[in-house]
Amino acid sequence: MSTGAKRVNRFFENTVISSVLRLAFFVAFVTGACAQPQFEVASIKPSDSPDGSSSGITTTPGRISAQHVTVKRCIRGAYGIPEDQIVGGPKWIEEERYQSDAKAAGSAGDSELMVMLRGLLADRFHLVFHREQAMRTGYTLVAGKGGLKAKAAEPDAPSSTTSTRVSIDAKGCTMASLAGKLAEVLHVPVKNETGIEGKFNFKLEWAPEGKDTGPTIWTAVQEQLGLRLAGGKIPVDVIVIDSIARPTGN
Repeated sequence: MSTGAKRVNRFFENTVISSVLRLAFFVAFVTGACAQPQFEVASIKPSDSPDGSSSGITTTPGRISAQHVTVKRCIRGAYGIPEDQIVGGPKWIEEERYQSDAKAAGSAGDSELMVMLRGLLADRFHLVFHREQAMRTGYTLVAGKGGLKAKAAEPDAPSSTTSTRVSIDAKGCTMASLAGKLAEVLHVPVKNETGIEGKFNFKLEWAPEGKDTGPTIWTAVQEQLGLRLAGGKIPVDVIVIDSIARPTGN
C-alpha cells in the first residue's frame, strides 16, 4: 500500500473513532440528564390507623415520611395537585391508608423529594396516568397591595402544613402549598399566582361558616397574610389514572 493510501486509511480510522467517542459521550450525557433521582431506601406498609388519625406527610432534607395517608394523598403531594383533580382509579386509593418512610442518598430538598415520590408511586404502586386540562370555578391566590404578612423560613426548613375546618398551621410552606391547602378547605381549585418564592411560617385562622365569631376565610387571607382570593373560572390540570395496583413488597 502506498504512503498516500496509508494516510487516507489512518484519516478515516481516526474520524470513525472520534465519531464513535462523541456518540458514546452524547448517549452517556443524555442518559444521565434524563435519569430521575430515586430514594436510596423506602418502606411502605399498611397503616395501623384506618381512620387516618394524625395523618400527613412530613419532609426533612433527604427524607420524607407519610403517616396514615391514602395513595390519593400521596399522588396529590407528589404532583402538587388537589385530590378533586385526580380522577379515575379504584376506590381503595382513597380509602386504604399506608405508612411510608423514604430516604434519599443525600440532603435532597422538597422539590427533589417530590420527584422521587413520583418514581416511588410508579415503581411500587405501578401508577400510570395521563393529564387533561379543564376549566373549573375556583380562586386565584394573588398578592395584596401591602405585601406578604408571614415570617420567612429557611430554604431547607422542614415542611409541614396541617389544616382544620377553621385554621391552617404551616411551617416551611410555599405559596403553592398554601394554595393547595386552601383548595382542600374551600373544596374548589385554587391557583397560585402570587409570584412569591420561598418558604414561610404562619397560622391562618377564621370563623366557621355562618358564624360571626371571627373573620371569614377570605377576609382572614387578606388581613392575616396580605394575600387575596379572586374568584372566577380557572384552567386546572387533571390527572386521569389509567392503572394502579396495591404496593409491592419493600
